[in-house]
Amino acid sequence: MKCPAGSWFPKSSRCARWPCSCPLSQPSIRRCAPPAPTRQGPPAWTPDVNETNSATHAPPLSCHGLVRHFREQGRVLEVLRGVDLEIAAGERLAVVGASGSGKTTLLQLLGGLDTPTRGWVELNGRNFSAMRPAERGSRRNRHIGFVYQFHHLLPEFSAVENVAMPLLIRRSDTTGALANARKLLEQVGLGERLTHRPAKLSGGERQRVAVARALITRPSVVLADEPTGNLDPESGEQVFELLLKLNRDTGTALVVVTHDMKRARRMDRVLALRDGRLAEAGN
Repeated sequence: MKCPAGSWFPKSSRCARWPCSCPLSQPSIRRCAPPAPTRQGPPAWTPDVNETNSATHAPPLSCHGLVRHFREQGRVLEVLRGVDLEIAAGERLAVVGASGSGKTTLLQLLGGLDTPTRGWVELNGRNFSAMRPAERGSRRNRHIGFVYQFHHLLPEFSAVENVAMPLLIRRSDTTGALANARKLLEQVGLGERLTHRPAKLSGGERQRVAVARALITRPSVVLADEPTGNLDPESGEQVFELLLKLNRDTGTALVVVTHDMKRARRMDRVLALRDGRLAEAGN
């Protein structure tokens, strides 16, 4: 069985309602119980030499001539009209634009959650858009982290289990995955909340868990879609500062969609999406 984002899940004779970790999943989606701990295998955080950048100087993520059309009531809606973008290693990039301008669509295409009408996305020098769904899901799991306006945590699981989930999905060693999740939660200030389920956490704490989950695989890039949009000003500032700090500490590139120009200007670059095209903000 696989989720809408293309991640595969093991079959089991004991199935129970367990919402998919994919942010596009629906409540009706059912999937099997979590995989049993593996007895052998590399440590959870050991990089796969076959997954490293295939082109030495290729950017972690880029897109070329990206076009996305949707058909709506018999007419074609042009959302993206030829977007070119290159994200450098460790870069902090903000994307701004009016509601409905296509910012979320762009992030979904960059993250391999949607397929472009024309053009393509490259992930570490390889054509991400042309990959089969299973391969695209596997590479997304390894190289891209996601943070959304709503945390999308699994309510049945504790904070540490939620953070470890991307590693458990790929059948990493359970003990190592949970140990790494604990370390990340300590880094984001939640060392005392490891066993709490989402319902017992504040909004800001839930979003910090989501940030830790996005970083557990040591991705090349994190895509954040309005990560502070559902938080009060104080919690929002804490989460935004956390993203910037983790970007500095880990070297993971960061792409943030936001309506807040003050926060956008704290990034390395600010691009505006207008009429389906990206341009330097203010131009």
